[in-house]
This record gives sequence, structure tokens and C-alpha cells, in this order.
Amino acid sequence: MSNEIEHFFERQDEAMSALFLENKGDELTDILVAALEEAFEILLEAAPAETFH
Repeated sequence: MSNEIEHFFERQDEAMSALFLENKGDELTDILVAALEEAFEILLEAAPAETFH
């Protein structure tokens, strides 16, 4: 992993820790939901157009 990516994740961890310590659960939940939505979008883009069962 490049230093830039590692630094990004470190900042994300720090931001989430700060929100957790300030009891801002709603904001933390919003961040986590947005991250999951983005992850699902990436997975959908990577999936083949047709699936075979």
C-alpha cells in the first residue's frame, strides 16, 4: 500500500475515533452507511453484466 493510502486510512480512523468519543453515534452511522453504499457500488461495477445460475 502506498503512503498516501495509509495516510488516508489513518485520518479516517482518527475521525471515527473522535466522533465515537464525542458520542456522535448518528454521524458515525451515516459515515459507515455511506462507506457501505460505496463498497456495494464498486462491487456492482465489478460484477459481470449477466449472471449464470
